[in-house]
Amino acid sequence: MERDVIIALDFATREDTLNFLDKFQDEKPFVKIGMEIFYGEGPEIVRAIKERGHKIFLDLKLHDIPNTVKKAMRNVARLDVDMVNLHAAGGSEMMKYALEGLTEGSKGKRPILIAVTQLTSTSQEAMNNELGISGTVEDCVRSYAKLAQTSGLDGVVCSPLEAGYVRETCGDDFVTVTPGIRFADSAKDDQVRITTPLKARTIGSHYIVVGRPITQAEDPVEAYRRCVREFVEGKE
Repeated sequence: MERDVIIALDFATREDTLNFLDKFQDEKPFVKIGMEIFYGEGPEIVRAIKERGHKIFLDLKLHDIPNTVKKAMRNVARLDVDMVNLHAAGGSEMMKYALEGLTEGSKGKRPILIAVTQLTSTSQEAMNNELGISGTVEDCVRSYAKLAQTSGLDGVVCSPLEAGYVRETCGDDFVTVTPGIRFADSAKDDQVRITTPLKARTIGSHYIVVGRPITQAEDPVEAYRRCVREFVEGKE
């Protein structure tokens, strides 16, 4: 399966988002549209970026009763995005309904559907003591990944540190999308379970999601190319 770098467009406005994308004259990187910009600008920001020729991961992390998620996914499919997600914690029925809605709403090939296992900001202590989930983070990620697979989903979102466990549990073709990527010389920020693009390649991630190390870099285009060199090409 091919690898790719996804840039997280964590901007507050349409203007800031499109101005950032204007920097890329020779590439059309795969991008992630998250809650911040989607809730601020609505579906039109998706259409505007899609018209520019970018693949889009719409990162809304749906989590609700099955019928509501099904209807939401039906509408999401009409935006012609390439990847969408939901929370595995919503359970198997919710995931199956989501897949049905996404398939019904897609005119052609449906988007890749993936489930969030545990956020990369969640530590072992927080998962056990605040979320009330026993065991290790790795155990939880394995369990959610298997549940997503048996529910018919294409893959999961997990930290790069757990991507190898997912492959062991679900096989090499089950997609792993991994945020929590930082260059060796970058700050950790609010992420807890992180690694570098090159290490993520070694572990076996299929897609890495990179935000601030690219968007806040002095030269975002070069930072993106560095990610591609390390993760896609395996070069330091």
